[in-house]
Amino acid sequence: METCNVLVTGGARGIGAGIVKALAAAGHNVGFCGRADAEKCAGFLAELRAEHPGKFAYFQCDVSSHEAREALLDAYEAEFGQLDVLVNNAGVAPEVRADVLEMSEESFDRVMNINLKGPFFLTQAAAKRMIPGAKDRSRCIVNIGSISADYASISRGEYCLSKAGVAMATKLWAVRLADDNIPVYEIRPGVIKTDMTSVVSAKYDKMIAEGLTLQRRWGMPEDIGRAVAALVAGALIYSTGQVINVDGGMTIERL
Repeated sequence: METCNVLVTGGARGIGAGIVKALAAAGHNVGFCGRADAEKCAGFLAELRAEHPGKFAYFQCDVSSHEAREALLDAYEAEFGQLDVLVNNAGVAPEVRADVLEMSEESFDRVMNINLKGPFFLTQAAAKRMIPGAKDRSRCIVNIGSISADYASISRGEYCLSKAGVAMATKLWAVRLADDNIPVYEIRPGVIKTDMTSVVSAKYDKMIAEGLTLQRRWGMPEDIGRAVAALVAGALIYSTGQVINVDGGMTIERL
């Protein structure tokens, strides 16, 4: 299998860390970014370097900032050379879960800037750098969406709207980059055990036990990591623009 240079946003914790670990285990070189300072990620980096032969680096970046996105790509290329794979995983939930009648514009702007605007324009900037040579290398872009693109949660409407936007962004980039030999995918996680879902852990424990998912367990970050690794390996090379649900069967309609 070809070794790829991969950039994972929001890769220091949660689903992102699961993705980074899976790609490292598959033998890829992985750079990942987050908003935390580098010292907080030193332990994770040391773990990766001790367990895997690839090259790893952490970059501090706020993906909602144009200047930070450009600086991220410059720093990545200085460290790794050509970027082969971009995984847009960085995302946030609302700081306050509020009914849509009470949602603030500030919360809307924060979530949309990080979850939708950031990855859209990072993809735009990265694609321009990825296109040269793409005919000769395995390259792809993976967006981490959410079942919230389809499931309406009125206490976090801004999050649902952002993930619905990611779904359309995946299609737009798949169309635009098809002739450049860069497939674009969306992985749509279900209920995944991370710090983001820890605040509703008891609620989902009960719902999963009662049959919310066909496979009666929480999804784990490594479940998403395995799916990303399969896409990077070219397992679905003829499926650009498609959604891969990783949700334990949650979205299957049942009577």
